[in-house]
Formats: sequence, C-alpha cells, structure tokens
Amino acid sequence: MNTFNHYLKYLCLSALLLLSQAALAQDLVDFEFKGSQTLAQMQAQYGFLMQNGIEYYKIRYTTPDINGVTDTASGLIVLPVREAEFQYPLLCYMHGTVDSKTDVPSNLAGGWELAAAWGGLGYVAAAPDFLGLGDSRGFHPYVHADTEASAGIDMLFAARAFCESEGPALNDQLFVTGYSQGGHAAAAVHRELEANYTDEFTVTASAPMSGPYSISGAMRSALLSDEPYFYQGYLAYTALSYNEAYGLFDSVEAYFKPPYAEPIEQFYQGAITLSTLNSTLIDLLNTNEGAPIPRYMLQDSLLTALEDENSDHPILQALEANDVYDWAPQAPTRLYYCTADDQVAFTNSILADSVMNANGAPDVLAVDAGTTLNHTECIQPATVAGAIFFLGYRELISNTSVFTPDWNLRVFPNPVSNILHLRELPSGTTLQLMNTNGQIMFEQIAAGPTAELKMSPYPAGLYLLKINTPTGSSTVKVLRTTNR
Repeated sequence: MNTFNHYLKYLCLSALLLLSQAALAQDLVDFEFKGSQTLAQMQAQYGFLMQNGIEYYKIRYTTPDINGVTDTASGLIVLPVREAEFQYPLLCYMHGTVDSKTDVPSNLAGGWELAAAWGGLGYVAAAPDFLGLGDSRGFHPYVHADTEASAGIDMLFAARAFCESEGPALNDQLFVTGYSQGGHAAAAVHRELEANYTDEFTVTASAPMSGPYSISGAMRSALLSDEPYFYQGYLAYTALSYNEAYGLFDSVEAYFKPPYAEPIEQFYQGAITLSTLNSTLIDLLNTNEGAPIPRYMLQDSLLTALEDENSDHPILQALEANDVYDWAPQAPTRLYYCTADDQVAFTNSILADSVMNANGAPDVLAVDAGTTLNHTECIQPATVAGAIFFLGYRELISNTSVFTPDWNLRVFPNPVSNILHLRELPSGTTLQLMNTNGQIMFEQIAAGPTAELKMSPYPAGLYLLKINTPTGSSTVKVLRTTNR
C-alpha cells in the first residue's frame, strides 16, 4: 500500500509541475542546417513517388521533462524544396526505438530517412528526438505516452515557428505518423491533439504503424508467454522508463533477478547500448534457462503481479496508464501492421481498431501491410501504404488554389461508374490506381496521349490515381460509383 500511495503522490506532483511549467514550453531555441538532397537524389533513393528535393535542419526547442521541468529538446525538420512557392502541410513523424542517446533523427540517424522521405513527398516533416535522447537531459522515458505526446506537440509548435521565420509557408493541414515505438507515440500525439489542442492544430489524417498500443494487454501477454522472444531489451527499457515516471522501485534487482539486473543497470547508466543489452540478456537466458524467454528474468513477486489480472500492483497501473487505444480518433486513421511481426504483436492493431470503432470513431481501420512480413520487413510496405493514404487528403496550396501540374491533363467523368478517360497525357506517363488503404489496384505505362481505365472491376468508393510524367506528378481523387 505504501508503494501505491507513493505512486499516486508522484502522479499528482508531476501533474502540478506540468501545469506550472506549461508556459515555458514550445519555444524554438535555435536551428542548424544539416544538408540537402535534390529531387533526382530523392527519387534514386526512395522511388518515383518523391515529388521534390529537400533541405533538413536540426532544431532545438523547449518542452517539459518527465518531472515537468523545462528542458531543451532536439529534433529534425525536413523541408520540401520546389522552384515555385507553395503552402505545405505539416507532418509529425515519430521515430521507432533507437539504440542510444545519439542514435536520433537530428544526428541523421535513428530512422531519419523516413522523415526525409516524408519531406520528399511534399510535407514539412517534424521529427522529434524524444525526451532523454538527442540534446535533452536524463534517461529516455520509453513508450511513456504523456511525454511522447508533449515532446511531439511542442516540436510541432517549434516547427511552425521555424517556418514562420525561415519558410516555407504552411497550410492548415496536419498529418501524424510513426513506426514501432513511433506508432505508439503517434497515437499518443494524435489523442492529445484532439483532446487539448484543437484551437492550435487540426489533425487531417493519422497513420500509426506497428505500434504497441496495448502495453497492459497485448504486449504484456506476449512478454509473459512461454514462447521465445528475441527482444528482451524492450522489457527492461519499459521497466526503467516507468520507474523514472512513477518511482516504482529502489533498485533494478527489485524487479529483475541478479544475473540480468547487472546489464540492465549498465544500460540505465548509459554504459552499454540497447542492442548490447538485448544480446547480453539473450545470451544469459540461453545459458541459464535454455531459451530466451523474458519471464525468467523477473523476480517471482513481480511475475505473480503481472500474471494477476486483478492485481493493483503499481507496475500494472503504469502499464495501463500508457495504453493508447481506448479513445475515438476523429480524424481518418489507418493502423498499419504485419501479421508475422516478431517484435510487436499484430493484435495491438486489431484491438485498437475494435475499441476505437466501438467508441464511435468515424473512420478507423486496421490494415495488414503484409501477412508474412516481420517487424523490420513491414516498414517499407506500411510506410508506402500510409503515404498513399495521406495523398487522398494532402493539399499543396499556391496562393489560394490547390496545386496542379503545368500540363493540360483531363480526367473524366469523375465520379465514374465504368470507364475513366484520360486525355492529353505527356509522353512517358505512368499510371497507378490505388485505394485509400494503399493497395495498388492497377498500374501501367500510357501508350499515348490518351488512356482509358476500366473502373467497373473495383468496388464503389474513393480511389487515388497517381499520374507520373517526366516533368512532374499529380494525384487525382477518383470516386467510383455503382454501375448505372
């Protein structure tokens, strides 16, 4: 009971500190040019979907740390570069689990390439390093929803201030996405934006990917099973993080048995990286238990509490406090996952879909990006699917009109029931028809200046027609109606 009271006292103190320090957050401190890439370089690296070159900057900004005290955090902002001036949408990109404090986007590491790709697609991409990583102090509060949200949202404020000072201009759109831990963080950012920041930001669409949305359920079940698991470091990282947030134990050995507590303490002190911790724990489990089953690392008292659904143990309170699936997103949301994910159970996305829809969310769908793909293999198809989903909503605005390329392309009729006609196509045009979940329905090279696309084989609904020419590209929304 004393530990639980300490937990509640800590929560109240943290809330008061956050409120008292709120006015000191969100300020852009400084920025540093990190590099640029041309459109040709972007297309060579990421493919034909890229629409522009990019410039990228490290920025530093203020945000509350886990105790509510103002800290200076860092992140990467990626800017689209075009010959003409446009107003661009803002995109919040939350990175996945990284190996160390320096393995972050602002150092052009930690998955920064995905932030670059979003910039190449025509978004101003804001990629926070997260608290405890990059330039901010302290230990990183891993999968801690509140600080993921605050670091991400304050990065959006800083990105907006940067664009007001340095350009380019922003329109009113905001997209939110992230992969793995970044999927959890993206859901936390989206939830907080719709709950408390509607006067500042309106989420246009959201695409969390392969995230551990159910920390207390799906992830706890996976980690407590008798099946081998090859990412032991995540369990240790989560325990250390929640101890930082809620003061759960006085020493690592209170939760972990001695053979495993020593490398976990070394990781906490920054003496080893997450990958080194993970491999060390696997080796110890193989030696001591014959298999890398994470439950064998835990003290018996903790294991008993985690296995008891009715327990009021503080660790269960902490796990539940960081679930990010039990709410109702108001913006269109796609939860991309892969069924064979070996790190984050795909049931996280299925559960989130079910609960969010039951809560009344108007447009939420979990989408399998690859039934046979593991966690790493899922990154590419999930990101492509998310990019195509966002294209159905994204606008580039020049003055007061939506951007269209400088050719006399005609696409009609729209809505269409059977045949979609395309006229005045430039030589070398390629066509892709995709649904809003990112699935490619049709792809071909246009044989001449005209083309006809049969829509009758496809269900009624909204589709995206991607038109790529040697001089530019455009995405046209096509509404397929029932046959008349």
